Amino acid sequence: MVRSAVTCSSLFLVVGLLTSYGACESYEKFSLLMPHVRPEKAETYFCTPVKIDPTQEYYVTAFEPNATMETAHHMLLYGCEEPGSDGDVWNCGEMALAQPGISSAPVCRTGSQVIYAWAKDAPKLVLPEGVAFKVGGKSSIKYLVLQVHYASVEKFKDGSTDDSGVFLYYTETPQPKAAGVLLLGTGGRINPKSVEYMETACSIEEDKVIHPFAFRTHTHALGRVVSGYKVTKDGLGDKWELIGKKDPQLPQMFYPVANDLTLAKGDTVAARCTMQSNRDRITRVGSTSDDEMCNFYMMYWADANSSSVLARKMCFTSGPPSYRWSMDTTFQNSPAEDFNSTLTEA
Repeated sequence: MVRSAVTCSSLFLVVGLLTSYGACESYEKFSLLMPHVRPEKAETYFCTPVKIDPTQEYYVTAFEPNATMETAHHMLLYGCEEPGSDGDVWNCGEMALAQPGISSAPVCRTGSQVIYAWAKDAPKLVLPEGVAFKVGGKSSIKYLVLQVHYASVEKFKDGSTDDSGVFLYYTETPQPKAAGVLLLGTGGRINPKSVEYMETACSIEEDKVIHPFAFRTHTHALGRVVSGYKVTKDGLGDKWELIGKKDPQLPQMFYPVANDLTLAKGDTVAARCTMQSNRDRITRVGSTSDDEMCNFYMMYWADANSSSVLARKMCFTSGPPSYRWSMDTTFQNSPAEDFNSTLTEA
């Protein structure tokens, strides 16, 4: 990783804090940017990788985006055991548009996990004190892969190029808490002129204790509210505790969780997206801005000296009409379906 020294004072100036650091230590800065690409059509997905030193472990503590929503619909930063391609840039939008002359491949060939996401001009993110994503060395993350979804290509018609991406702040000093992300999402469809509730749930099956500290919501144009909950079984029925709730049309950053809680084996994480369609057509979940998505990202920490983060990185249901919480016989007392839900809980 190419280094640029960053003092604690300059880190405070350039990166918006989720929580403030107590002790000061030195940080390095690494630029993971698109290598001056020129996407030819809107809805292009490009990926670019960086290989991490296999002899040294690094601890990523902050993310500073270098992008605007006028150009990038969203960016995702993946950790991979192996990248999807050996090239400097490749098409990586699955069934989305593939630019001729550039190879196509998945984001990761093996070991895919999301560690950062950005959309709608979200600001910078610093993890809480002592929390970091461990990469390189003996960790499972051998490569970082940046994915950029280009919403518009107007600015490139004059021959200019793009270097959207993210600046990573890291240290070689081991941190006591290991960061992880659990991504929940759905498939499904939204009927014309309707309000739809896209719901998903994921049980914690590993014998680990995790501490959610931030959440992020993601939909396209039809999303109105996205909420996530911890569901716990007890003798009186399910207990639902809010993790976070947001309007996905706001900057899609990682926000602090609504409640201080932990998750352990036997608990469930559940998420719902409230969608409103005034369209005359069915809208399906897909990769373009004319499609929809329902995603809830939960960022958490686990004790780095214990069993660490979850092996399971994502959890998807088929979505409506095939899956709803009301069809899941393991659920009781789920929150009522409400349109234009108030966001005062978030």
